[in-house]
Amino acid sequence: MNPLVNRLALARTGGRLQSVVPIRSAGATIEPTVTAVIPCYNYGHYLPACVSAVLDQPGVRADVIIVDDCSPDGSADIASKLAADDSRVTVIRHLVNKGHIATYNDGLDAATGEFVTLVSADDLVTPGALTRAAALLVANPSVLCAYDNAIHFSADPPPRPRTDATGWVIWSGATWLAQRCRSGYNVIASPEVVMRTDVLRRVGGYRTDLPHSGDFEMWMRAASVADVGFILGADQALYRQHATNMHKSMFKSGNFEGTYIDLRQRWAAFEAVFEGPGQHVRDSAALIATARRTLAVEALESANYAFARGFQGFPVEQFEKLALEVDPTSLQSGAGRALARRKARGISRLPVHPLWAPRSAAQRGLGVVHKWRRARVGV
Repeated sequence: MNPLVNRLALARTGGRLQSVVPIRSAGATIEPTVTAVIPCYNYGHYLPACVSAVLDQPGVRADVIIVDDCSPDGSADIASKLAADDSRVTVIRHLVNKGHIATYNDGLDAATGEFVTLVSADDLVTPGALTRAAALLVANPSVLCAYDNAIHFSADPPPRPRTDATGWVIWSGATWLAQRCRSGYNVIASPEVVMRTDVLRRVGGYRTDLPHSGDFEMWMRAASVADVGFILGADQALYRQHATNMHKSMFKSGNFEGTYIDLRQRWAAFEAVFEGPGQHVRDSAALIATARRTLAVEALESANYAFARGFQGFPVEQFEKLALEVDPTSLQSGAGRALARRKARGISRLPVHPLWAPRSAAQRGLGVVHKWRRARVGV
């Protein structure tokens, strides 16, 4: 990866570039231990590949905790067979279904490794992923979590990942948190991140009151007390997408209702962080104000988009109400003024309103930049 392009992508993000240090040279006197928590509900047929990918990692001593949430498909029996065949695998069996948050937390509470990762049974870590993350964490004691890209896929066999790290980026926790406030979105899916177990214990696990954005809240909560690292040039995980993904089946991803739920849940994550440890971060008042404006404008722009595209059934008032709840001043923003004009004109009868084109092009361009920077340097 071109270092000049990396520096361009990092411009104004506050990240510090580092060279990769092999794990043996990073300060580890023995192989670091990494526990992979694998929550499972009806994904037993994926378990053998998921477990094998975790245990086949050079330079670290990996172990696996499978937490079966009372799956009716026989997943627990498959997990038990894997545990019987390899002493590095243990199983926690829920006798009743507890839901995904309790399943995550039960596994994380049982982790014994120096580092820990949470990998859903239908996902995979890539070759060397735990080794690369452990090297960064060993070399940088102030960093709580290390992550990289996760490749999204839907068909087997999965795509071939990149496995050669070309550098590291280190952010102070406050700087990384500020980036989240400015963008408003999460940049970590979950299977691509490895955390320092003792610090995770200190900050706590997933919140039961944030079923949709609990991971986002936890990463931000962690960043309020520790630094964050990103591994350049490699893919750390393979994230499987299918019709039964929780964000599709439970949270209605891909439609108006799903967009609204996602906005509200992301705002709840910001509120939780800044009512907790985030309130002690430098310039916390300015950061939460930025997050307010970011999400409120996003809600208003969703309504603007509906007017421009002629979406007759879009709940404009619901999105406008959410924007005002999050930031009472948001109607004075450019997005708010644009929405007032569009409400006065009414929903477009054309497939795309011609006056929307310049604004749409600008937003699409910004989206492309965001995706490029996330893939390149993690933010």
